[in-house]
Amino acid sequence: MTTVHMFAGQGSQRRGMGEGLFDRYPDLTAEADEVLGYSIRDLCLTGGRDGQLNDTRYTQPAVYVVNALAHRVLADRGEHPDAVLGHSLGEYNALVAAGVLGFAEGLRLVAARAAAMAAVPGGGMSVVVGLRESTLRFLLHRSGFTAVHLANLNAPDQMVLAGPREDLEMMELILTDAGAKLARRLPVSGPFHSPHMSPAARELAPLLRATPFGPPRCPVVANRTARPHRPAELAAALTEQIDHPVRWTESVEYLIGLDEGRPPDFVEVGGGTTLTGMVDRIVKDRDRRAVRAAGTAPAPHRPGRRELISQEAW
Repeated sequence: MTTVHMFAGQGSQRRGMGEGLFDRYPDLTAEADEVLGYSIRDLCLTGGRDGQLNDTRYTQPAVYVVNALAHRVLADRGEHPDAVLGHSLGEYNALVAAGVLGFAEGLRLVAARAAAMAAVPGGGMSVVVGLRESTLRFLLHRSGFTAVHLANLNAPDQMVLAGPREDLEMMELILTDAGAKLARRLPVSGPFHSPHMSPAARELAPLLRATPFGPPRCPVVANRTARPHRPAELAAALTEQIDHPVRWTESVEYLIGLDEGRPPDFVEVGGGTTLTGMVDRIVKDRDRRAVRAAGTAPAPHRPGRRELISQEAW
């Protein structure tokens, strides 16, 4: 069975994350401190001063480092993936896991990405659950809020919008009235993965073009295309990732399709369960559609082992 390692992005941060990892990997922790100019251990374990851990400039490096150290545990155990993918920021961890980037090189890119995205003023994001993509696009079009965009396509009935806060507030009311089970604001500081982030993409583009990327040890599925990265197009894909939607549903469905429609063993690295929950929703929706198409009773879904790597266990 195919094994896929997944890496979460911004939003997975929490005070105390990475406990035990920093002592286990002191050299990598010191390397991170040198790149960032502050103690990554203190930031993650205490939350930093005045809520720094929830500030995009600090959140993204923190999540990246904890993801990378958590994956190092798996590598030390000899547990290597057949493919990797990451959600938003997590895509950089996927590239490191595949050997395309080194730890420090990836962290420098993440720190620059975080600074560029944090510099875009205003806006936010809202999660919407219970509506299909086609319905959501229709409602967005009919509402006239042209500054609100689909940003994350996380599952067939779970998506994220990005745009001005006032417009998001009105869209939440419209979507709830249209039957959404949930439509609420996310605790993020900008309209990520939307055209509003184009200034950040332009700022990061020269750095990405100048970065030497190594050959991948395994396929890395891109957020931008929902297909494996092509080396010649890697810098462009990472640039466009900033101001284009995360195509998570398509990415997972692509990986399922590689193994004759059988779900791979999806392993969420880093201690969370958010991505695992998205995969479960995608797999169950795929099963329901297959049943409707075949007109037969569904076979019981037996997902592969999902090893949720918990920092507290280390």
